[in-house]
Amino acid sequence: MEDLTLFKKIGLVLAFLLVVLSSFQNQNDAKPLTKRQPNILFAIADDQSFPHASAYGQSTFQTPIFDSIAARGILFNNAFVAAPQCSPSRAAILTGKQIWQLEEAGTHSSFFPKKFPVFTDALETAGYTLGFTGKPWGPGNFTDSGWKRNPVGSEYNSQKFEKVPTSGISKTDYAANFNDFLKDKPKDKPFFFWYGGQEPHREYEEGSGRVAGLSEKDLKVPTFLPNTDLVKNDLLDYALEIKWFDTQLGKMLQILKEAGELENTIIVVTADNGMAFPYAKANLQEYGTHVPLAIAGPMITGKNRKVDDLISLIDLAPTFLDVAGIKHFEGISGKTLMPIFKSPKSGYIDASRKYVFSGRERHTHARPDNLGYPARAIRSKEYLYIKNLKPERWPLGDPAPEISTSTNGVKGMKPILEGYEDIDDSPTKTFMIKEKATYASLFKIGFEKRDSEQLYDIKKDPFCLNDLSNSEKMKPILQKLSRELEQKLNEQNDPRMTADGDIFDSYPRFGAMRPFDGFKKQGKYNPKYMKK
Repeated sequence: MEDLTLFKKIGLVLAFLLVVLSSFQNQNDAKPLTKRQPNILFAIADDQSFPHASAYGQSTFQTPIFDSIAARGILFNNAFVAAPQCSPSRAAILTGKQIWQLEEAGTHSSFFPKKFPVFTDALETAGYTLGFTGKPWGPGNFTDSGWKRNPVGSEYNSQKFEKVPTSGISKTDYAANFNDFLKDKPKDKPFFFWYGGQEPHREYEEGSGRVAGLSEKDLKVPTFLPNTDLVKNDLLDYALEIKWFDTQLGKMLQILKEAGELENTIIVVTADNGMAFPYAKANLQEYGTHVPLAIAGPMITGKNRKVDDLISLIDLAPTFLDVAGIKHFEGISGKTLMPIFKSPKSGYIDASRKYVFSGRERHTHARPDNLGYPARAIRSKEYLYIKNLKPERWPLGDPAPEISTSTNGVKGMKPILEGYEDIDDSPTKTFMIKEKATYASLFKIGFEKRDSEQLYDIKKDPFCLNDLSNSEKMKPILQKLSRELEQKLNEQNDPRMTADGDIFDSYPRFGAMRPFDGFKKQGKYNPKYMKK
């Protein structure tokens, strides 16, 4: 805890960085590109929900660097991931495809088939130098799929901090690793660099947010969580890690400026899925898929723009290819953001962006036979419709067995501690299980089984507390969204729309396994669900 004084020193560092960024913000917006194509710095946090950045009006979440990028370019109010889990979401970003188009890569901690092209390879072929620090695509197995390196690019993770402020923060010195990358890359080549912060992924050091000086004064507790001191404390610990991620990004921008590369770099800041709290991460509801997004750089027209268009992060793949002047490879489902970049407007810009789509398959080993929880979703400006394809299953994993939560003596097994294992372990999760009688309505929506269809009025109910799927008044809207979703899934050959849907439950899991009944072989296909 004594290292939390580092955060007080960070204030001075941030003041300097903001001076640097002010010059970045004041550049001529119409400034032409240099002779070579723009660099791309892609910063992706691990488990951060919209609207948890100060640019969105949440002052508890101190993100001055994110805010400065938004002020220099565009702040997106409606950006969504393809899946509320890290490895499927990251695979979708890299390929520009939906998770149901990606076979094993569409489920968590499995293979990444080499047959799927990724924008990083296309950039490299066109002359870009690739690198990453922190977390790239993962968790999962890419080497046995034929990749010689992570699909993101070459690894730069050797530089480490001797000490970090809390036990929950990674010791990877992201900025120092980025500096190594810039020293290694040819000076005459553009680059794509992936800054994959481990933060704010759990576990957090309990109480670290308060010790670092974060206050609950302006904290807005999402109404799907109990409004208690314990939950507030957990949220402040989460906010502290978001601040750390933002601070390291600021250091990278300073390095870019010193290298003379800042003016010719497109900077994209976002997250791979929502926060690791009940009813967020691993859920298709709003706080599982809705993420922050800010973009600035030489191809952006205007500054301090706020865009309301529905954006999917699968749109980044075709956008990055357009930035580099590269032809799109076949099969991309995302839609380029270049028309939005070129427009000087705020608000709604592209009338064709009527919907975004998302889905989920297996997250962790949380059910007997290593089964997942397949679901698909469509989001319009006003509504979120979710189709739960196996409503008889527990959405966040089975409750803990009544008799034993041990590994039952099985070597290599991870114990079943609390049940609902698709929800990351946390003080908030433990509290809600222990006090489920007191918070019965919140426990029900966050943990218990769900209907086959769910519908939410996002304008009136942004926390997805009131399911309207059984409302006669809302039936026409539900039916329209259901038709639109099924049409898209059929167009994209989602196996769940055919007799082959169970193939997703056959895919290997390389993460920890638990002593549930049935199939539990790590890294192996479940023959019961393979195609005959």
